[in-house]
Amino acid sequence: MPINERCESYMAKLTNDDVRSLAKEWGVKFIRLQFTDIFGILKNVAITVEQLQKALEGELMFDGSSIDGFVRIEESDMYLRPDPSTFTVFPWRPRDGAVARLICDIYNPDGTPFAGDPRNVLRRAIQEAGEMGYTMNVGPELEFYLFHIDNEGRPTTNTQDRAGYFDMAPVDLGENARRDMVLILEQMGFEIEASHHEVGSGQHEIDFKYSDALDIADKIVTFKFVVRTTAQRHGLHATFMPKPIYGIAGSGMHTNQSLMKNEENVFYNPTAPDGLSQECMYYVGGLMEHVKAITAVANPTVNSYKRLVSGFEAPVYIAWSGRNRSPLIRIPAKRGLSTRIELRSPDPSCNPYLALAVCLKAGLDGIKNKIMPPAQCNRNIYEMTAAERKELGIGSLPESLNQAILELKNDQVIKEALGEHVFNRFIEAKQIEWDRYRIQVHPWETDEYLSKF
Repeated sequence: MPINERCESYMAKLTNDDVRSLAKEWGVKFIRLQFTDIFGILKNVAITVEQLQKALEGELMFDGSSIDGFVRIEESDMYLRPDPSTFTVFPWRPRDGAVARLICDIYNPDGTPFAGDPRNVLRRAIQEAGEMGYTMNVGPELEFYLFHIDNEGRPTTNTQDRAGYFDMAPVDLGENARRDMVLILEQMGFEIEASHHEVGSGQHEIDFKYSDALDIADKIVTFKFVVRTTAQRHGLHATFMPKPIYGIAGSGMHTNQSLMKNEENVFYNPTAPDGLSQECMYYVGGLMEHVKAITAVANPTVNSYKRLVSGFEAPVYIAWSGRNRSPLIRIPAKRGLSTRIELRSPDPSCNPYLALAVCLKAGLDGIKNKIMPPAQCNRNIYEMTAAERKELGIGSLPESLNQAILELKNDQVIKEALGEHVFNRFIEAKQIEWDRYRIQVHPWETDEYLSKF
């Protein structure tokens, strides 16, 4: 199979034997064993192909105490177990001495899955869904900005791009970079559905086909890595920061979700007036019930809450609709196998494994406890007054990371989804992040007050 052809192996359920065979066929010399910390930051250990057999047998060890949110120094030995179905070659690297990657699960020395591994957190939620007969499908929509770098190679927030939504060249100066991103992603097994310029100057979106939750979480991590690497090769900096510039649109990661059972979409009911099943309504109810706590995970940075403000089409109001985009949850019009709900609040700074795990857990809780959402809101919520929203019972998402942390602390279902280890490490780190932000003196304050008082 030539390297420059689309790597269907990314989608296949490869075995260890397949990986060994493909590595030899493609002339692979180096393999990156990849995983993420609890914040979704991609890590890797590079090995030569001569160590591949040892890696596939789960014999490679690393120091977990050096990874944020993992373990203390006295319990630092961790083992990497590669998932063979994630094997792929980096198309931008030379064919002579090719570089491949494998995404790994993290295990303890006693052979048990590590509780702090984000991939394991998602696996637990998937297992719970499986016990109920469900498989979760996800289709993400990631937005990002392309900025120039300065003479020293550091990223700026400058762009000569003055394009708008769906604009084309020559005003879209990132088009060549985006084109290369699409081509590389396709070579790595992604099925790209759309690629376009977004609302903000220098803002872009590339959408890829839905799949099962674990595959999509792996793809999101890979997508961000490919986008940033490709931008760098074009002399640009790609950022998934939720709100890099004041006054223009932030970057989101709208997350389309559905449940399958026996090859059927359980969200679809052709006999219902709107085509939506009872399970779909309960799933929406579960998301709405727990979304304030979910926000801490799906919008995990101080900067996330600069995006979640009214006025920039940000989904800040807890409501749902099948008709308009102002509520938090939208249900697109397509039915049948395409029936899905779109949660519009997550942003691309989140750890996708954790974000999908808490969404799934909340939806399953809604189904188990038959949590019905309120009536859908088909009015433009952005144009409502606070009194009108209160009368309709429409709440709002947390307005800061600190508020979101408090909501997470008080939600047992979402705490259970994360597990004790991840929950404790995540809360500790985010409280430190909030305190560091809170005590800083920001440029706005000196501009506003220094000469006034």
